[in-house]
Formats: sequence, C-alpha cells, structure tokens
Amino acid sequence: MSNPSPGFARNPAKSIAVAPHAGTVTVKAGGTTVARTDRALLLTEAPYPPVLYVPFADIDFSGLVKTARSTHCPYKGDASYWSVTAAGAAGENAMWAYETPFDEMAAIRDHGAFYADRVTVETD
Repeated sequence: MSNPSPGFARNPAKSIAVAPHAGTVTVKAGGTTVARTDRALLLTEAPYPPVLYVPFADIDFSGLVKTARSTHCPYKGDASYWSVTAAGAAGENAMWAYETPFDEMAAIRDHGAFYADRVTVETD
C-alpha cells in the first residue's frame, strides 16, 4: 500500500465497512435535484450513523461550490467540502468527499456524501 491509514495502524480492530446500497439515492435542495444514483455506497462505522456515498459521476457539480473547509479522519484521510447553492445558507459545506483517501478506504474515492440536515436525501 502506498498511502496506508495511520488510524488502522494504531487501531487494527477498528471496523469500517463499505458496501453497495440497494436502491436509488436522490439528493435535493431548494427544489433542485443535486444527485441521483443507483450506484451509491453505504459506509458503516460504529458508533456513527451509516453514510451514503454518491459517485461523483452522478452528482451535478454545477450546483456546488468547493469551499476552503477541510477535516481529517485518521481512518479515511482528508475531507474536502462543497456548498450546495440551491440550499442557501443551510447548504454551506453540505457535501464532503475524500478525494485521496487512505488505501483502506479507496472504495469511497470519487464519491461524495451529504449532510441530511442540510439537504434532502431520499432513498428507495
């Protein structure tokens, strides 16, 4: 591995699972569909709620603005953030993605996740 996770090195018992989500995920804000996919990934990491990751190819980036915000996860890597313009002030930093995740989390590369309290995330 060329970019191993320091978190997993320190805590090899930590479990983060990534699996295909069965169904369609639609993300909406201000009456606009921001993303729609039947290829989402479901990431589960105790004690946090499950998170749906949408492939970049299924996200309408024309309604997103990349921000300067960045956070770090010792297991996944550095997260970049985008604001969803159709959501107004509530949409600030509403989507995040690990553009260059650690090797163990490579499955979520080129996928974005959305805060469900800032935009509407529907599943069926």
